[in-house]
Parts: sequence; C-alpha cells; structure tokens
Amino acid sequence: MEDFGELVLQVVERIPPGRVMTYGDVAEYLGVGGPRQVGRVLATQGGGVPWWRVIRADGKMLPGHERRAREQYLKEGTPLRGEDRVDLRNARWDGS
Repeated sequence: MEDFGELVLQVVERIPPGRVMTYGDVAEYLGVGGPRQVGRVLATQGGGVPWWRVIRADGKMLPGHERRAREQYLKEGTPLRGEDRVDLRNARWDGS
C-alpha cells in the first residue's frame, strides 16, 4: 500500500479546476486519516499539486495564502462567496 502522503497528493491532483474538497473530504474519500493529517501532507509535500483546491470546512481560504489562492480560483472559475470564501455548495467535488 502506498503511504498516506502519496494517496493525499493523488486525490488532490484529481480535483478538477473550479472545484474543491475540504481537508475532511479528502480524508473521508481515502477512508483513512483526518483533516489535520491531510493538511500536514499539503503543508510539507503539496507544492507540486493544486493545493488551493483543498480548503477548510467553512470555505475560508488558507490563511497567509489568500492572494495566491484567489488568483487561481478566479482563473479556474471557482464559485466564490465574498472576498475570502469558496462557495462550497457549488464548488464541492465528491471525487466521482
């Protein structure tokens, strides 16, 4: 079995442009780990994947990375709510 970090990165690479998953969604999809473990993988190994497509459960953009994430969301047509949130109802991807 591949290690957890590799599995997380594979899921993140599959999220289509304009769509997002929460950290908890990724863990639930994998059936192992939790939101914090997913966040840790992205913080330490996620530079080469579309990290902005994984967000907090409240839809808020990653603190300290809002500008870069927002640029990507606008470029990809990700539905937003205001200046600092993704519209989860319309942007959430279930992995299928």
